[in-house]
Amino acid sequence: MAELGQIEKPKAEDFTGKRKLYCVSNVYPIYDPPEDFKELFNRYWDEVAQQIEKLEAAGKVKKIFCEMVYGQGEEMLEILGRFNKKVQQIVKKKVEDGGIILPLEDKEIFGPYIDWGNCLKVASTKEVFTKVLEYYTDLATKRLQHILNVIDKNLTETEAGLLILKDEDRARLQFPGDIEVFLVTPPSYDDIIRWFREKWKEAAQLHESESGEKPEQNQSD
Repeated sequence: MAELGQIEKPKAEDFTGKRKLYCVSNVYPIYDPPEDFKELFNRYWDEVAQQIEKLEAAGKVKKIFCEMVYGQGEEMLEILGRFNKKVQQIVKKKVEDGGIILPLEDKEIFGPYIDWGNCLKVASTKEVFTKVLEYYTDLATKRLQHILNVIDKNLTETEAGLLILKDEDRARLQFPGDIEVFLVTPPSYDDIIRWFREKWKEAAQLHESESGEKPEQNQSD
């Protein structure tokens, strides 16, 4: 597994005959973002686009897989646009360059998976939380297996694919040995992680000062 940012622009001959998967951690916009986050968010996706271009020296993107996407054709690009305009722009360009966007999610799995995840956020008793977590974990496992199957089935010999998926989910995928995995990790990704940690720390300190109690982290985190 290679991490872009730690390696030079890849040489095409080094990966001849291999399937290649360029993995991008999906960073979502937030509602009414402060200017510092907006700048970080835009910089991250601009750097992602630049790094994908460099990676394509090892193979042009032919298949595009993005979380939260099911359906067909233009409908998939529309879905992307509702959640993340920057991702939509990247994917649209790759489609215009000859890539094909494929539905990564199974609607029958994805819908309940999201619902149970939302239930976890509001469960206030241990008994309910445990039961909801059981359903959520089962669907999360089925979802990741489906994602893996879609990639393995559609990424054919010697092709390069683009995967846009939350980093924690990507880390749980066990890709076949004949897929060369590249992690696209711009410097701004660490800056974004740091930004969220600092904001949570500030909120925790404010809660503690107002209530006199140390807040507990959400059970679903």
